[in-house]
Amino acid sequence: MSRELSELYRSLAADADARDPGLPDVLRHQADRRARFRAAGGTLAVGLVVVGVVIGAQVVTPPPASVPAPAGTPTPSPSPSATGGSPSPSVPPTTPGRSPGTTSPGTTSPGATGAQPARTPTSIPDRAFFALAPTNQVGIAPEFRDEAVLPNLCGADIGGEAVVHRRTRLLIYKLPQTPEGYVPDGSYTHSITIYRAGRADDVLKELRQAVRDCPVQKMPGDDTLGESRQRLIPDSGFGDESVLFEMRNAGQDVNGDPTGADVVRLVRAIRVGDVVTILWEGGWEGTSSQRAQVDADGRRAVAAIRRWLG
Repeated sequence: MSRELSELYRSLAADADARDPGLPDVLRHQADRRARFRAAGGTLAVGLVVVGVVIGAQVVTPPPASVPAPAGTPTPSPSPSATGGSPSPSVPPTTPGRSPGTTSPGTTSPGATGAQPARTPTSIPDRAFFALAPTNQVGIAPEFRDEAVLPNLCGADIGGEAVVHRRTRLLIYKLPQTPEGYVPDGSYTHSITIYRAGRADDVLKELRQAVRDCPVQKMPGDDTLGESRQRLIPDSGFGDESVLFEMRNAGQDVNGDPTGADVVRLVRAIRVGDVVTILWEGGWEGTSSQRAQVDADGRRAVAAIRRWLG
């Protein structure tokens, strides 16, 4: 070893012996502080992680379920945005004791477009027949009879197989200008017939055709009465539809001699739904039907039937 190198080692040894022997304690203290700092930092980091987990759990976890609703209360369906799916059809709420789709009394089912269809009646009460106006009354009460509802039209059978129920009455009247105590001016064979559903309009078609097919026929009974001529008369404004025709024959006096004037009988059939009412004006001792009176009583007949059918 060279002399310079030996001198260098000795210098370093002297310098080390001259330093403060407390240096290891200082170094140990500093190391302990660093260790405690690291431990505190680790604890703080763990605390921050725990806090973050708790906060995140509160955000992600759904709120606790609400108190169950009473039975029968509809449960709202989740919205599409909450479920991520397409919307599902809503389910109507149900009421205990009632199955879905049942409607409450007085309500109509969904999709109903109006009042329920009218029910075809099966019997005819007295109130279905009209009352004469006070100025037409003669003090003779109407009499219910089992009579033919139409005059003979060359033997035509009109709607007989479709009849559900029928009532007929004889009604005697006077004109307003006729003083009381005089003989009546006319009479009606007034009938109301219920037909099977959908058949009443066919009956009126058959009646029109029967009049067309029977323009002339012999008067019933005595051959001296001659012929009766039938023709349709345009008619409207009565019920759902109506048919008006006349029967015309040569007039005779009480001795059977020709009077030179025709006697006219008017017959009107009016349909209201499945019901047909007929006013067959038969006159009185050779009198002719008065169109104005037959029209007025036809309107009364329709009004009474509409009130009956409701």
